[in-house]
Order: sequence, then structure tokens, then C-alpha cells
Amino acid sequence: MADRLTAREAIAALTADFTESAAPAGDTTADGPLDWSGYADARARATARTGEQESVVHGTAVIGGLPCVLISFEFGFLGGSLGQRTGDRLEAAYEEATARRLPLVSLVATGGSRMQEGMIALTQLHRVARASARLRAAGPAQLAVLRDPTTGGGWATLGAGADVILALPGAQVGFAGSRVRPADADPLAYTAEGQLAAGQIDAVVPCGELPAAVGHWLRVLAPRDTPAAPAPVPGALSPAGLPRTGWDAVRAARSASRPHAEAYLDAYFTLRLPLSGDRCGGTDPGLLCGFGLREGRPVAYVAQCGTATRPAGYRTAARVIRLADRLGIPVLTLVDTPGAANDAEAERAGAGAAIADAFAAIAAARVPVTTLVIGEGGSGGALALAAPGNTHVTTDSYFSVIAPELAAAILKRSPDQVRATAGQLRLRPQDLVDLGVARSVVRADPAEH
Repeated sequence: MADRLTAREAIAALTADFTESAAPAGDTTADGPLDWSGYADARARATARTGEQESVVHGTAVIGGLPCVLISFEFGFLGGSLGQRTGDRLEAAYEEATARRLPLVSLVATGGSRMQEGMIALTQLHRVARASARLRAAGPAQLAVLRDPTTGGGWATLGAGADVILALPGAQVGFAGSRVRPADADPLAYTAEGQLAAGQIDAVVPCGELPAAVGHWLRVLAPRDTPAAPAPVPGALSPAGLPRTGWDAVRAARSASRPHAEAYLDAYFTLRLPLSGDRCGGTDPGLLCGFGLREGRPVAYVAQCGTATRPAGYRTAARVIRLADRLGIPVLTLVDTPGAANDAEAERAGAGAAIADAFAAIAAARVPVTTLVIGEGGSGGALALAAPGNTHVTTDSYFSVIAPELAAAILKRSPDQVRATAGQLRLRPQDLVDLGVARSVVRADPAEH
């Protein structure tokens, strides 16, 4: 189980530079809006035990040399629950982040809404959602760190609603708290690790690594005042020459020995921060997404790894592209897939809608998108992540309306005609430039090989 730090211990573990903001004036009714007998005494005991007047502390902080607005929950104060006064403080924190154009970091540890305030407590979730939407519209990023526990409305607003979601190992994370979930429920589903596997959070980070991780994210996601320039086209990593025939291009792109996405990303970035999951219960290990630094400049990336891309992969890609667009960060996509996954499970998971969403995210992006095809470019499953007008190809890649084997089958050709069909499809790198599909063929620097 994750360590249960107090609100101020959690802040101190992250930064030594924190300035608390004054608490807004709130309702002073003794036993709250429901006149719940003994509520005032319970609050007084919570204050005596924790030294806090409410379940959240908020203010400004500097983490990794970068300013932010910081919220930290005090679980020892009535289980970190959200009441009307909590809502006052949370709304004030969001408003400060919006007014100062600063990212918001939330250290969440809560059991949910405060029963002693009934529906008044529950409606604080509306306030948080509205404040979060205003901050999102203003631009700055929202980053959540899920502590133990993060359940109920706190998870469903500050936690799951953040742009980047980190969690401490072993933290209880889920909408249903331990006392209200089904008795036979799988306990792993309510942990940070389970939520990571289900695509609901981005990373599980040990407490000792949290300051560096949050600092890196603030550096990458900091608001930009200048228009984004296109991400530079990566250099080719393979010394392969141009293929003579279409089938030669297909063979080179399918070679297990050619460089794949991981190698390209490692060569391109000095710092890489992965994002994981589609927030709909799915992940795709064949798609790498996140943000990184290239010569000190942030670039978002979406990289196919040579496998058939699944619906969760396209949804994750769309999420990253839209976040980059909001923050004014250019996007790099690496295309390498035989096509979109077409099995029954993929269809049930909404393959068509997920691919359409990826197309829409790129089409609507105001930031420049740069694409390099580094292997197979299989049909619409590859095109969905390719930038119109700014796609480049390596010498060991191809891009085709359909795989030559499938084209031959559809045309009722015999297997021995597959190679000739590949030539007719004009899928070689040099063909793609001639057709205007690609802007250039990227060749490796001989000095580096």
C-alpha cells in the first residue's frame, strides 16, 4: 500500500518552494447545510488532529525550477472528502492557475464527497468540472498525482480529468471506494497498477522519483507564447538504398533487422515522457505516445511499432495530438504498421470510430504535424496518423492503398502475381515522392554508419 503522507508532507516531498494561498471565506454554519448533528465537532476534531481547517491545501509552488499552482489533499481531515468549503478552495486554485496561466498540479488523496453535507457536497463536483474546463480553455496543462486513496468524485474530476495522470505505487484508485464496491470485485482493478494496465493513467511513479518526473512534465508542458515550428524530420537510421522494385520495397519494410520506432525515438529525443492508454479501458503496446525534448524544445510523438494498430492505440494518439494542439506543441508521427487491427475484438472495440477520431485529430490540429514513414505504410490504418502535405519516407519503407497480397486476392490474381501487383501499386519511396504523397525520401548519413 502506498504511504499516506499528510497534505504538507506530500508537498514537502515534491518541493521546498511552496507559498500557501489564503483560504476563501466560506460557510460558517455550525453543523453545515444539512444541520447534521455533531458535524461541527467532527470538523473540530479533524482540525485538532491534522492542524488543517479543510481537506485541501493550495498555493503556488516551484517544481524543477518551473512555477505552478499546487493542490494537496489532507486525507486525515474527514477522509480528504469534498464539501462546500473544499469546493471554495479548489475553485480558487483553478482560478489562480487560469489568471496566472500556470499549470495545475493536484496531489489527490480523497474518499469522495462529504456525506454530512449531502447533495451540497456532491454538487462541488460541478464546480470543479467547470473550473477545470475554464483552465483547459485558457491553455495551461493539468497534472494529477494519485495518492492513497483516490476514489469517488475526486478521482472522477481532479484525477481522471487531468491531462497527465501519475500515481504512486500501490495507491487505491477507483470510483468505488473499498466499502461500497462489490464483495467479489477484483481488487487489482482498484489499484494504480490496475488502472495503468486498463489505460486509465499514464504512469506509476515511486515517491522518490516524483519530483523529477513532475519537473520534467512541467518543463515539457509549459505554455508557449510563440507559434510552434514544425518538428524536424528525423534522420534515417538505415543505410539501405532505394528499392529497385515494389516487392523489394515491401521486403525491406518488413525486414526484422531494420530500425524500428524505439530506435528512432531514442535518437531523436534527449528526454522522453511516455503517455499511456485511451482513457476508455484500453492500451496498445504497439503504439508509443508521449512528449519529449528535442534540442531543448518540446515535441509530442505518436509512433507505430510495426504491428497492427488497435482501436485503443488510435484513441491514445488522438488524445496526445489534441493535448499538443492545445498547448501549442508540434507533433511528430512515425508510421509503421501493416494496417489497422481487423479482428473481431478490434471491431467490437470500435475500430472504425477510433480511426476516424485519429483522422479528425490530425485534420483539426492547428500545430504543425510532421510524419516519417519508417517501415510499412499499410492502408488507412497508416494514413490515419500521417500528416497531409508533410509526410516523408525512408528508403526502407513503403506506403500503399493496400498490402500487395490482399490487392492480388481482391483482384482474384494467383499468388505468383503478388510481386507484379506490388509494382503496379507504385508503393516505393521514390514512387510516393513522384505521386506527391511524400515530400522527400530521407536517407541515412553515410558518416553515421
